Amino acid sequence: MKIVVCAKFVPDATADRRFRSEDSTVDRAGVDGLLSELDEYAVETALTVKEAGDAEVTVLTVGPEQAADAVKKGLQMGADAGVHVLDDAIHGSDAVATSLILSKALAKLEADLVVFGMGSTDGGMGVVPAMVSERLGLPAVTLGSEVTVDGQTVRIRRDGDTASETIEGTLPLVLSVSDQANEPRYPSFKGIMAAKKKPVETWSLADLELTPDQLGQVGGANAWTEVVEVTARPPRSAGTIVTDEDGSGAGQLVEFLSTNKFL
Repeated sequence: MKIVVCAKFVPDATADRRFRSEDSTVDRAGVDGLLSELDEYAVETALTVKEAGDAEVTVLTVGPEQAADAVKKGLQMGADAGVHVLDDAIHGSDAVATSLILSKALAKLEADLVVFGMGSTDGGMGVVPAMVSERLGLPAVTLGSEVTVDGQTVRIRRDGDTASETIEGTLPLVLSVSDQANEPRYPSFKGIMAAKKKPVETWSLADLELTPDQLGQVGGANAWTEVVEVTARPPRSAGTIVTDEDGSGAGQLVEFLSTNKFL
């Protein structure tokens, strides 16, 4: 079985994330980045399926040169190979264009099982798995909190607010998992050293053989969405301190909650 995990390189959520002044896109080159935390659950799911049977896991990413770090992390965790789609023309692409690029790469890889995380920690849209499944003409079982692969059947448990449901599909298919699916493993020293010898291919848009019309859908100028304005989050203001010296503290707290419509 060929398993391909789609992994995204994102700015570190704990770092000072910024937007590029010239086009208001996320600055991925000037800040620290890493494999999206939510995609680590996808890598772990793929590795678990691999360990339970005969499978090969490839980590696929689309992004700037620094996005190679996302592939490296997947290889260190235990994936067998990596593919990095790198092309200046991709810059500024939205979810629609990203799904097009991924679907072309996945078709070239002849994936049997495509695994996504539930969303990206920078964009947070969570729509790309469904878009990719539509472009590839494959079924999708999404947001799995528990995944079971039995031969050609993939079964997930999806947990909602009021109930859980079981969904299954037949390979080949697109799968996405939630952050409840597993506990991603830490790369071992052996895994880190082994990753240095694993094959990683770099593909351009030309390698994906996109048609002129499809190429016209890629890049910021052709995106369906646009960041109109970016404003820094204002600093937190000092809170209100209530000193309960005369027994009036509870009343002041209730008044504060009521005035701010928290009650």
